[in-house]
Amino acid sequence: MLALQLALRFLGEGRTQTSLILAGVTVGVAAYVFITATMLGVEQNMVAKTLGSQAHISVLDEPMPPQPLVHPEGRLVLRTVVQPEPRQKPFDQWQRALERVEATPGVRAACPTLAGSGLAIRGGGQQAIRVVGADPTRLRRIIDIPANLVEGSWRPDADQVVIGSVLAEELGLALGRPMRIRTSAGEASVRVVGIFELGSDAVDGQWVVTSLRTAQSLLGRPGDISSIDATVDELFAADEVAERVAARTGLTAESWMARNGALLTALSAQSQSTTLIRVFTLLAVAMGIASVLAVTVVQRRGQIGILRAMGVRARTILATFLWQGALLGIGGALLGTALGMLVGGMLERVVPFDIVVGPSTALQALAISLLTGLGAALWPARTAARMDPAAAIRGDE
Repeated sequence: MLALQLALRFLGEGRTQTSLILAGVTVGVAAYVFITATMLGVEQNMVAKTLGSQAHISVLDEPMPPQPLVHPEGRLVLRTVVQPEPRQKPFDQWQRALERVEATPGVRAACPTLAGSGLAIRGGGQQAIRVVGADPTRLRRIIDIPANLVEGSWRPDADQVVIGSVLAEELGLALGRPMRIRTSAGEASVRVVGIFELGSDAVDGQWVVTSLRTAQSLLGRPGDISSIDATVDELFAADEVAERVAARTGLTAESWMARNGALLTALSAQSQSTTLIRVFTLLAVAMGIASVLAVTVVQRRGQIGILRAMGVRARTILATFLWQGALLGIGGALLGTALGMLVGGMLERVVPFDIVVGPSTALQALAISLLTGLGAALWPARTAARMDPAAAIRGDE
């Protein structure tokens, strides 16, 4: 424990230097914690806004795209194959496909969905809509509409629908009000029992959510669906899970990552920028610790020489300065994490997303600060340990 006692004594005697470097480490760690928590909040907010109205994976009963025909001998027979005209095609054996999707590792929940276009009519007002039909219990595990209801309740049923807030405003609809839905298969009257707001104008202004059977009747597709939507356990592993789903079902499985390439590019650029900021912040902290300890070594040459002459081993001197770096790193980490949480809490009041410093961020900051302190103290510590006792006492260079 001699090395620890010497480290505490040296830090206590140089209170001004210790306070300054501790303040520098605290500010550096606070910046690290604050930036990390803020960027995580921005990322979670962006992903939540994007995925708030779409499934992680959509399974479609689509044939493989046409491929050029090649003769077994390698001769190209047909260079271009014309895509056939689009037509409404039933989802073949979707119940079996649903079972296979649900049994795929990584899939958390799945929901058969039928969606189609239509026209909402109320009085003289008309609005293009998208009729979405699904089992209410299954659908809420894919898109949490009940958590985003602003009025009414989650009870889509035979003649009951839940609509977006923008659509309700444009048509002057309120709870309990009727409206008519017209599609290519016919027309029916329904009643509004809930109004939601998912934060997307395309969804809030067009979606009319009802039961699967009602949607099948409105769209003239009895017993049919248009897709099987699913959520996954690991959000950023959606591509891998989609590949497994496609292999199991033989159908086209499209992940949210494939649909949102621009978002992934933005998240990647943001992550790289955050990493650069962290690196430069930690370098500033390390240089501050190293410079102060290097000055300490010069100032205490005589004391170090006396200690060596009294029989204190070189590794004890080495451990003394390493302890100083570790103590500065730990102290700065604790104070910096608290300061980062305080600043994040103040900023959280004016930004539209959460800034939360989780246990993992705090432990990461502590570990990085400790390692930075030890790394920064290594060079001054080795310099002190290698000093010749007689030369150090005389003050020779």
